[in-house]
Amino acid sequence: MVEHGYERWDGNGTLGYLVLARIVEAQLFDPPPRARLIVASRCFPTGFLGYWVRRLAESGLVAALTTTSPPRLAHPDGGAPLAGTNPLAIAVPSSDGAPLVTDVSMGKVTYGDVLVGTAQPEELVPFGGEQAYKAFALAVGLHMFVSALAGDEHGAVLLVARPEHDPVPGLRARASGVRLPGDG
Repeated sequence: MVEHGYERWDGNGTLGYLVLARIVEAQLFDPPPRARLIVASRCFPTGFLGYWVRRLAESGLVAALTTTSPPRLAHPDGGAPLAGTNPLAIAVPSSDGAPLVTDVSMGKVTYGDVLVGTAQPEELVPFGGEQAYKAFALAVGLHMFVSALAGDEHGAVLLVARPEHDPVPGLRARASGVRLPGDG
């Protein structure tokens, strides 16, 4: 379904990687005149979201992407898992040729870390130590946001827009050599 400024994609159970590849290709082929919200339903897993937003930013688009995943994060006070690690990736293009890219999972470790054996399942908790309730709140909020738009099955929400300002060089100048998100 396509409306002005909105697209809805049905992944029909397809791997999220493949659905996101098609969505990003479509945005690069036909960028929004101003901004576009894309909702993808019934797709999982989506993996490393920074890759997709970086591709969009390298083509001059601002992008924010979030997805849902199976509930793996419990409330910091304990109990059953209530939210996925629900990553959030944001990329902003820059006239200096290096977009600013952030990609954060709401977990102290990712489920991928557990799968490959670099982390233990009990380490899969909201990040932040004493402040873990903040990551948990964001995980729940992102999960509800995507679910409200994509449905009960796992999905993704992508916002792409044409930038109206280039804030990245100014930030890099103020950072004076400190490594910023997405720097190599």
